[in-house]
Amino acid sequence: MFETPESTPWHRSTTVLIVASLVLPPVGLVLLWIRRNTPAVAKILGTLCIVLLATGYFYAFRTWRRSSDHEALYDAVEQNRAQQQAQGVPVSAQPAAAANAAAQSTPGASPAANGQPATAATGADTASAHASRNYWTSFRGPNRDGRYDEMAVVASWPAQGLTPLWKQPLGLGYGSFTVADGRAYTLEQRRKQEVVAAYDITTGRELWTQGWSAAYTDSTGDGPRTTPTWDEGRLYALGATGELRCLDSRTGAVIWGKNILNDNQAGNLQWAMAASPLIVEDKVIVLPGGTGNKSVVAYNKLTGAPIWKSQSDTAAYVSPMLVTLAGKRQILVVSANRVFGLVPEDGSLLWSNSWDTDMGINVSQPIIVDKNRFFISSGYGKGAALVEVSGSGKSFSARNVWENINMKNKFNSSVLHQGYIYGLDEGILTCIDVNTGERKWKGGRYGYGQVLVASGNLIVTSAEGDLALVRATPDQYSEISRFKALEGQTWNYPAIAGGRLLVRNASQMAAYNIAAQ
Repeated sequence: MFETPESTPWHRSTTVLIVASLVLPPVGLVLLWIRRNTPAVAKILGTLCIVLLATGYFYAFRTWRRSSDHEALYDAVEQNRAQQQAQGVPVSAQPAAAANAAAQSTPGASPAANGQPATAATGADTASAHASRNYWTSFRGPNRDGRYDEMAVVASWPAQGLTPLWKQPLGLGYGSFTVADGRAYTLEQRRKQEVVAAYDITTGRELWTQGWSAAYTDSTGDGPRTTPTWDEGRLYALGATGELRCLDSRTGAVIWGKNILNDNQAGNLQWAMAASPLIVEDKVIVLPGGTGNKSVVAYNKLTGAPIWKSQSDTAAYVSPMLVTLAGKRQILVVSANRVFGLVPEDGSLLWSNSWDTDMGINVSQPIIVDKNRFFISSGYGKGAALVEVSGSGKSFSARNVWENINMKNKFNSSVLHQGYIYGLDEGILTCIDVNTGERKWKGGRYGYGQVLVASGNLIVTSAEGDLALVRATPDQYSEISRFKALEGQTWNYPAIAGGRLLVRNASQMAAYNIAAQ
């Protein structure tokens, strides 16, 4: 097949070809194809071998480079936190009333010492204090719809952009922040552990961390994907590999924990667990996606004991929502191929509507439009629809009012403002009429960033780490201002609480004051 050494110069020898292919595959490829007497079939087979070798080298180098970058990030985080401790970065003081309410809401004895669940918070006064003080306690806000209505925020930003209250490194991850009692909570990857971290929202100082052994990695990015959920002094956090923890939000002590995938004989998703836990009365709702009626699961929020399990759908990357449609309070769930409503008390099915993409990938949160209708969107060519739920008693049904491809949310979710949907249609900011699906305008490239709505404006993060303020008007696309807020790829949702805008990506976090004066 190959020429003999006696009949060829050194650069056409088989030995040189093999060595060159192993050391520098492109050189080996050239040497292979300049061989005069080698059959074409042999050259093609040799080319395939060299290409496979080069591909292996590429992925090995990329893995090494990512690992090196991650180690540098972890070093930076550890150095920053050590400096905070050494410098005594102050923790902001809570008002006396808030501190008292926080004390009342703190769970009892930590099972880190005795393995027992903590006692529940009690008292109408405590609940009232939480309702008035703690606003952004769940993924994408109180209703998971990306709307901020707690207080007015500024309608314009300085030409040079906002000045951060603080900015610092943090561990890998693609979740957002939950804010309660003056603290911001988020999930991070730090070396071989997934970590829930609590930060003082005013100074950025790390207050506590709680971690467990887990290290999820894939081609899109490493680390946990969900956002912790706060409820009555407890924090519910779900890691990328299914580890669910209930923590004391004041100390970080573990109250209870379990792996929802193992517990429900479910396999992980292609891009891992991404649905943030939902609290409904005495239950925490999670989506392991197990078969045999183990797709949607309700655990007792105080003890972790199972209450009910329902449906057999493959899970999606969408967080469950507590909504009211057609006069019926229900849990709204988006799975890999449909959207449906469940009775909160027992998990029984109320209605179902097909919502399937070519790859079975649903990511964006539905948006409640009115008492009977909700908006839903997906990427991968699927588009969007307005769905109407009707019925009463135990008989409900759903139908699409309209469906088109004018909004394709892929890595993100849209928002609703005064009858119009604003969102990133495959990375381009777009406005559509929610009642008809008609596109009003499309303009402004932000990549796979995120969108929130506050005080009549859109707060948009770009995939490159920019922060933009855009008018929420159907008349035309109008960007008010834009500046660089973070360095690097930014896919994470921002959060707003107490007039402070919190942003993060897989390496940095920052806070900005946007409260109107």
